[in-house]
Amino acid sequence: MLLLGIAAPAAFIGLAVFFIGLYLNNQYRRYKINFKRSGWIMAAGFVLSIFLATADSDTTETVNEPEKDQIVTDQDEADKKAEEEKLAEEKAKEEEAKKQAEEQAQLEAKQEENQKKEAEKQKQEQDQAAVSMGLELVTVGRAVDGDTIETSDGRKVRLIGVNTPESTTRVEEYGKEASQFTGSELTGKKVWMQKDVSDTDRYGRLLRIIWLDIPSDDMDENEIREKMFNAHLVLNGYAEPSTYNPDVKYSEYFRKFGREAREDNKGLWALGDEGTTKGDLDSAAASSGTASNSASAEGSTESYQNCTELRKVYPNGVPSTHPAYDSKHDRDKDNFACER
Repeated sequence: MLLLGIAAPAAFIGLAVFFIGLYLNNQYRRYKINFKRSGWIMAAGFVLSIFLATADSDTTETVNEPEKDQIVTDQDEADKKAEEEKLAEEKAKEEEAKKQAEEQAQLEAKQEENQKKEAEKQKQEQDQAAVSMGLELVTVGRAVDGDTIETSDGRKVRLIGVNTPESTTRVEEYGKEASQFTGSELTGKKVWMQKDVSDTDRYGRLLRIIWLDIPSDDMDENEIREKMFNAHLVLNGYAEPSTYNPDVKYSEYFRKFGREAREDNKGLWALGDEGTTKGDLDSAAASSGTASNSASAEGSTESYQNCTELRKVYPNGVPSTHPAYDSKHDRDKDNFACER
C-alpha cells in the first residue's frame, strides 16, 4: 500500500484510513477497548487506497495525454520539415544537374560547330591548293604493274620519273613484288594526280605524279618523301629513277632517293648494283648522260630566251650536259644554268 501511495498521492487518504483501522485494532487487542469495527475500517482504507490510486492514475494519464499529443505533433512536424528539406535538396541537385547537362550540351554543340567550320576551312584551303598545283582527284581502279595504274573511270596512268621492273608482257626480277606493292597501296584509294609537262606518252597513257595527300608545298623534300607515291616506289627499292624530258620537275629528288635505296640494298638493289631494270643510276646511263639528255649526244638542242622560260619546263635548272643548257643562262659559270 505504501507503494500505491508513492505511485498515486491520492491513495494516501485510503492509506490513512487503513492505518487508523490498524491502530484501533491494535488498541482493541492491547487494552480491550470496545471497538470491534476496526477490521472494517482497515478494509475500507485498503479499498479506498486502491480506488484513489486508480483514479489518480487515470487522471495522470488524462493530464499527460495532451503532452503526448504535443510530442507526437512536434515529431510529425519535424519529420515533415526534414522530408521537405530532403525534397528541396534533391530538387536543387536535379536542377543543378540539368543546368550542367544543358551547359555541356551547348559546349559540345559549339565545339562541333567550330570543328565543322575548321573542316570546311581546311577543305577550302586544300581545294585551293589542289587547283594551284594542278592536282586532280581520282579513284584508283587497279594496278596494271608497278609503275602503271588504271583509274576507276578507265584511264591508264604511267607514273613519271620512275621505272619498275616489268611484270606483264615480260617479267624482270622484282617486277611482281613492285606490282603487288602498287596494287596494295593504291587499289580502291582516292589519290591526287599531277601533270609535269607532258600530258600523255606514245601509248596514250596519262603521264602523272601520284600524291597520296595534298602537299602544302609540292617542292618540299619532306612533303615529297611522305606524300608522293612515285617517291615511295624509289625510296623502298621498287623502282629506279628514270628521267625523260621534259618531265624533270622531280628528277633530282628521285635520283637522290634512288641512291639512298641502293646504299641500303633495298628491294631491287639487293639483287645487284645495277638493279633489275633500266634507270638513271645505271653505269651505262651515267657514262653517256641520263635518258633526259641522250638527245644532246645526237646534237639536238633546246633553246629558251631566259631562265624564266627555261624554269617553266625545268624548275631546278639544267646541267651543262643538258640540251637546254646555254652559257648565257649560267651567270656564275658553274656549268649549271638557271639553278635556284
